Amino acid sequence: MFREKKGSTLLPSLPEVFRSIKLPSSGGRWRRMMVFMGPGLLVAVGYMDPGNWATDIAAGSKFGYSLLFVVLLSNLFAIVLQYLSIKLGIVAERDLAQACRDSFSKPMNIFLWIITEIAIAATDLAEVLGSAIALQLLFNIPLMWGIGITVLDVMVILALQAKGFRYIEAIIGALIFTIIVCFGFEIIRSQPEVAAMLKGYIPHKQALLNPEMLYLAIGILGATVMPHNLYLHSSIIQTRDYPRTHEGKKMAIKYATWDSTTSLMLAFVINSAILITAASTFYQAGLHEVKEIQDAYKLLTPLLGTTLASIFFGVALLASGQNSTITGTLAGQIVMEGFVNIRLKPWMRRLVTRLIAIIPAVLVIFYFGERSAGKLLIFSQVILSLQLSFAVIPLVMFTSSKSKMGKFVNSNFTKIISILIAIIILSLNIYLIFSEFGWV
Repeated sequence: MFREKKGSTLLPSLPEVFRSIKLPSSGGRWRRMMVFMGPGLLVAVGYMDPGNWATDIAAGSKFGYSLLFVVLLSNLFAIVLQYLSIKLGIVAERDLAQACRDSFSKPMNIFLWIITEIAIAATDLAEVLGSAIALQLLFNIPLMWGIGITVLDVMVILALQAKGFRYIEAIIGALIFTIIVCFGFEIIRSQPEVAAMLKGYIPHKQALLNPEMLYLAIGILGATVMPHNLYLHSSIIQTRDYPRTHEGKKMAIKYATWDSTTSLMLAFVINSAILITAASTFYQAGLHEVKEIQDAYKLLTPLLGTTLASIFFGVALLASGQNSTITGTLAGQIVMEGFVNIRLKPWMRRLVTRLIAIIPAVLVIFYFGERSAGKLLIFSQVILSLQLSFAVIPLVMFTSSKSKMGKFVNSNFTKIISILIAIIILSLNIYLIFSEFGWV
């Protein structure tokens, strides 16, 4: 098992909510399952944040349904990796950052912490831009003012945390439902070609041969499988007060996996809907360069014949940005406490995270104009993809180690699948770097 290094303080992950949600003393399987519902939704919001919108819209308008298979594969990768994250948190009662601190040297942990903070900043950058763009589209608020307004969500998060973890999960669920309703409307209005859409889920080699398609594919991967979610899930699953016995942990893994998988399937449906809407609306109309969310918003009304198409699009975008804001704050707290044992008050941690995201957003928009926001969103997702291996490889290592996981060590099948996923992610990122420098 993991052992705390000499001289450090052994504290649970997110100690203020650790084991705060009790299992019912009586009742059947469904009551126990309902207790475990929630963490999966918090994780799933990271798979449908504004960064996904930018990459999915660009992919759908440029290449039609061709990159739907990347959305599918990314989601399958996510299901496996989040399952490993659940196992680590339940079995070892350590989040991924704490597990790294227990196992690696101090310099390595500092490096991993910095890398992860960059990933969280990139995630928050997407949330800042997405929320600001939504405010601009719905209420005509200038983008710079919208970026400033996003700082105020600190108060909202503090209020939610004070009421308890279940309140956060309920708000997240309501916002996800809002997004589903909005895109259900968009799909119905856009009337996609079913045969072409289904064909898009079949993998093809063109995605590797076309540099622009590959860049978007890796952007989709980075927007879908997000590194901070692996840290987040291994922590928040410990909010459940399951029996810390072999049978209790086995039960917790089963129900938490159901929660995670069903939530991620919701994220898959939403991400597919965004790309399908872009393909059936913009690509079919010959508009192959719709890369800006603002353009998508303006074009939906004339192309689909109703102003509700644009309004629902904007509302869903705002819900997406606010959803991801909550989970980004929690992930930032987890990695700072886990890697380097620095504990800040939640409001201070939130301000630090948000200011790190706001600075590059303000600078880029100031120098290059508001039209650069879409490119910055896609770039932030490629950055996330490049960071992903630094979270995936330790996670696979820890859950495949019998000395750390005991009887819950990965089976040979799970080990092969997870190693294969790690290799694919690492290989794609190396290929992207080489192609960007013109070495391939």
